Amino acid sequence: MTTIAVVSAGLSEPSSTRLLADRLAASAVAAVSVDQPGGTVDVRHVELRPIAHEIVDAMLTGFAAPGLAAAQRTVLEADALVFVTPVFTAGMSGLAKSFLDVLDKDGVTDLPVLLAATGGTARHSLAIDHAFRPVFAYLRAAVVPTGVFAATDDWGSEADSAALDARIRRAGVDLAWAIRASRRTPQQETLAAPTDFASLLGGLGH
Repeated sequence: MTTIAVVSAGLSEPSSTRLLADRLAASAVAAVSVDQPGGTVDVRHVELRPIAHEIVDAMLTGFAAPGLAAAQRTVLEADALVFVTPVFTAGMSGLAKSFLDVLDKDGVTDLPVLLAATGGTARHSLAIDHAFRPVFAYLRAAVVPTGVFAATDDWGSEADSAALDARIRRAGVDLAWAIRASRRTPQQETLAAPTDFASLLGGLGH
Protein backbone atom coordinates (compact mmCIF):
# COMPACT_ATOMS: atom_id res chain seq x y z
CA MET A 1 0.00 0.00 0.00
CA THR A 2 1.18 3.49 -0.88
CA THR A 3 0.47 6.23 1.64
CA ILE A 4 0.29 9.86 0.50
CA ALA A 5 0.15 12.65 3.10
CA VAL A 6 -1.59 15.80 1.88
CA VAL A 7 -0.80 18.93 3.89
CA SER A 8 -2.87 22.04 3.23
CA ALA A 9 -2.19 25.35 4.96
CA GLY A 10 -5.25 27.33 3.92
CA LEU A 11 -6.41 29.92 6.43
CA SER A 12 -10.07 30.10 5.45
CA GLU A 13 -12.78 27.46 5.45
CA PRO A 14 -13.49 26.44 2.79
CA SER A 15 -10.28 27.44 0.99
CA SER A 16 -8.92 27.29 -2.52
CA THR A 17 -5.79 25.78 -0.98
CA ARG A 18 -7.71 22.75 0.25
CA LEU A 19 -9.52 22.52 -3.09
CA LEU A 20 -6.21 22.40 -4.93
CA ALA A 21 -4.86 19.88 -2.43
CA ASP A 22 -7.85 17.60 -3.04
CA ARG A 23 -7.43 17.75 -6.81
CA LEU A 24 -3.71 17.05 -6.59
CA ALA A 25 -4.37 14.10 -4.29
CA ALA A 26 -6.90 12.67 -6.74
CA SER A 27 -4.44 13.09 -9.60
CA ALA A 28 -1.68 11.38 -7.64
CA VAL A 29 -3.95 8.48 -6.71
CA ALA A 30 -4.95 8.02 -10.36
CA ALA A 31 -1.33 8.10 -11.53
CA VAL A 32 -0.10 5.70 -8.84
CA SER A 33 -2.98 3.32 -9.62
CA VAL A 34 -1.91 3.22 -13.27
CA ASP A 35 1.76 2.90 -12.31
CA GLN A 36 1.11 0.13 -9.77
CA PRO A 37 -1.88 -1.93 -11.00
CA GLY A 38 -3.61 -3.76 -8.18
CA GLY A 39 -2.00 -1.65 -5.49
CA THR A 40 -3.92 0.49 -3.04
CA VAL A 41 -3.35 4.14 -2.21
CA ASP A 42 -4.18 5.63 1.17
CA VAL A 43 -4.53 9.44 1.21
CA ARG A 44 -4.20 11.07 4.62
CA HIS A 45 -5.10 14.76 4.90
CA VAL A 46 -3.45 17.16 7.31
CA GLU A 47 -5.17 20.52 7.74
CA LEU A 48 -2.88 22.98 9.52
CA ARG A 49 -5.51 25.59 10.41
CA PRO A 50 -7.14 23.53 13.23
CA ILE A 51 -3.75 22.86 14.86
CA ALA A 52 -2.29 26.36 14.39
CA HIS A 53 -2.14 27.05 18.13
CA GLU A 54 -0.45 23.70 18.76
CA ILE A 55 2.20 24.54 16.14
CA VAL A 56 2.96 27.87 17.82
CA ASP A 57 3.06 26.22 21.26
CA ALA A 58 5.49 23.62 19.95
CA MET A 59 7.79 26.34 18.65
CA LEU A 60 7.80 27.94 22.11
CA THR A 61 7.98 24.82 24.26
CA GLY A 62 9.40 22.07 22.05
CA PHE A 63 6.44 19.86 22.98
CA ALA A 64 3.95 18.58 20.39
CA ALA A 65 0.34 18.38 21.60
CA PRO A 66 -1.72 15.38 20.39
CA GLY A 67 -3.14 17.02 17.25
CA LEU A 68 0.25 18.22 16.05
CA ALA A 69 1.93 14.94 16.99
CA ALA A 70 -0.60 13.05 14.85
CA ALA A 71 0.01 15.42 11.93
CA GLN A 72 3.77 14.96 12.25
CA ARG A 73 3.42 11.16 12.25
CA THR A 74 1.21 11.30 9.17
CA VAL A 75 3.91 13.16 7.23
CA LEU A 76 6.91 11.25 8.56
CA GLU A 77 5.36 7.82 7.95
CA ALA A 78 4.08 8.58 4.45
CA ASP A 79 5.54 7.31 1.18
CA ALA A 80 4.98 10.71 -0.45
CA LEU A 81 3.85 14.22 0.43
CA VAL A 82 1.64 16.78 -1.31
CA PHE A 83 2.31 20.17 0.31
CA VAL A 84 -0.01 23.07 -0.56
CA THR A 85 0.08 26.56 0.91
CA PRO A 86 -1.11 30.06 0.06
CA VAL A 87 1.57 32.55 -0.98
CA PHE A 88 2.09 35.49 1.36
CA THR A 89 4.76 38.16 0.79
CA ALA A 90 6.44 36.11 -1.95
CA GLY A 91 6.78 33.01 0.24
CA MET A 92 4.85 30.21 1.88
CA SER A 93 2.47 31.14 4.69
CA GLY A 94 3.89 31.49 8.18
CA LEU A 95 1.68 28.60 9.28
CA ALA A 96 3.13 26.29 6.63
CA LYS A 97 6.73 27.27 7.40
CA SER A 98 6.14 26.92 11.15
CA PHE A 99 4.84 23.39 10.64
CA LEU A 100 8.02 22.50 8.77
CA ASP A 101 10.05 24.11 11.56
CA VAL A 102 8.59 21.72 14.15
CA LEU A 103 9.09 18.60 12.02
CA ASP A 104 12.10 16.36 12.57
CA LYS A 105 14.66 17.98 10.25
CA ASP A 106 15.77 14.55 9.02
CA GLY A 107 12.26 13.14 8.80
CA VAL A 108 11.56 13.91 5.15
CA THR A 109 14.93 12.93 3.72
CA ASP A 110 14.38 11.38 0.27
CA LEU A 111 10.60 11.71 0.67
CA PRO A 112 8.91 12.36 -2.72
CA VAL A 113 7.24 15.76 -2.44
CA LEU A 114 4.84 17.62 -4.73
CA LEU A 115 4.74 21.37 -4.07
CA ALA A 116 1.75 23.56 -4.86
CA ALA A 117 0.47 27.00 -3.98
CA THR A 118 -2.46 29.36 -4.35
CA GLY A 119 -2.44 33.11 -4.72
CA GLY A 120 -4.41 36.07 -5.93
CA THR A 121 -2.52 36.61 -9.19
CA ALA A 122 -0.07 34.75 -11.41
CA ARG A 123 2.66 37.17 -10.28
CA HIS A 124 3.18 34.88 -7.29
CA SER A 125 3.71 31.74 -9.37
CA LEU A 126 7.52 31.82 -9.12
CA ALA A 127 7.32 31.52 -5.34
CA ILE A 128 7.28 27.73 -5.62
CA ASP A 129 10.70 27.65 -7.27
CA HIS A 130 12.30 30.62 -5.51
CA ALA A 131 10.90 30.26 -1.98
CA PHE A 132 9.52 26.73 -1.47
CA ARG A 133 12.10 24.50 -3.16
CA PRO A 134 15.09 25.85 -1.18
CA VAL A 135 13.35 24.94 2.08
CA PHE A 136 12.70 21.37 0.96
CA ALA A 137 16.19 21.13 -0.54
CA TYR A 138 17.54 21.96 2.93
CA LEU A 139 15.37 19.14 4.31
CA ARG A 140 16.80 16.84 1.58
CA ALA A 141 13.37 15.90 0.27
CA ALA A 142 12.96 14.57 -3.28
CA VAL A 143 10.85 17.34 -4.82
CA VAL A 144 9.22 16.49 -8.16
CA PRO A 145 9.88 18.79 -11.16
CA THR A 146 6.32 19.99 -11.65
CA GLY A 147 5.00 22.49 -9.14
CA VAL A 148 1.41 23.67 -9.40
CA PHE A 149 0.34 27.26 -8.80
CA ALA A 150 -3.33 28.24 -8.96
CA ALA A 151 -4.29 31.92 -9.14
CA THR A 152 -7.82 33.18 -8.68
CA ASP A 153 -8.29 33.34 -12.45
CA ASP A 154 -7.44 29.65 -12.81
CA TRP A 155 -10.74 28.74 -11.19
CA GLY A 156 -12.70 30.93 -13.60
CA SER A 157 -12.59 30.67 -17.38
CA GLU A 158 -12.77 27.35 -19.17
CA ALA A 159 -9.38 27.87 -20.82
CA ASP A 160 -7.63 28.70 -17.55
CA SER A 161 -9.30 25.79 -15.80
CA ALA A 162 -8.18 23.41 -18.56
CA ALA A 163 -4.58 24.64 -18.22
CA LEU A 164 -4.72 24.08 -14.46
CA ASP A 165 -6.14 20.58 -15.00
CA ALA A 166 -3.21 19.77 -17.29
CA ARG A 167 -0.67 20.92 -14.70
CA ILE A 168 -2.40 18.90 -11.99
CA ARG A 169 -2.35 15.75 -14.13
CA ARG A 170 1.34 16.24 -14.95
CA ALA A 171 2.18 16.76 -11.28
CA GLY A 172 0.35 13.56 -10.33
CA VAL A 173 2.34 11.59 -12.91
CA ASP A 174 5.58 13.13 -11.62
CA LEU A 175 4.76 12.11 -8.06
CA ALA A 176 3.88 8.56 -9.09
CA TRP A 177 7.23 8.28 -10.87
CA ALA A 178 9.05 9.65 -7.82
CA ILE A 179 7.33 7.12 -5.56
CA ARG A 180 8.40 4.28 -7.83
CA ALA A 181 12.00 5.54 -7.92
CA SER A 182 12.16 6.53 -4.25
CA ARG A 183 15.22 5.65 -2.20
CA ARG A 184 13.30 6.22 1.01
CA THR A 185 13.28 3.27 3.42
CA PRO A 186 11.84 2.91 6.92
CA GLN A 187 14.13 4.67 9.35
CA GLN A 188 15.44 1.99 11.63
CA GLU A 189 18.73 1.28 13.29
CA THR A 190 20.73 -1.47 11.62
CA LEU A 191 23.22 -3.32 13.80
CA ALA A 192 26.24 -5.05 12.33
CA ALA A 193 26.44 -8.82 12.82
CA PRO A 194 28.68 -9.63 15.80
CA THR A 195 32.07 -11.21 15.15
CA ASP A 196 32.19 -14.76 16.50
CA PHE A 197 34.60 -15.56 19.35
CA ALA A 198 36.67 -18.04 17.32
CA SER A 199 37.45 -15.40 14.71
CA LEU A 200 38.53 -13.00 17.44
CA LEU A 201 40.91 -15.58 18.90
CA GLY A 202 42.24 -16.48 15.46
CA GLY A 203 43.27 -12.89 14.91
CA LEU A 204 45.52 -13.03 17.96
CA GLY A 205 47.83 -15.58 16.32
CA HIS A 206 48.91 -13.24 13.51
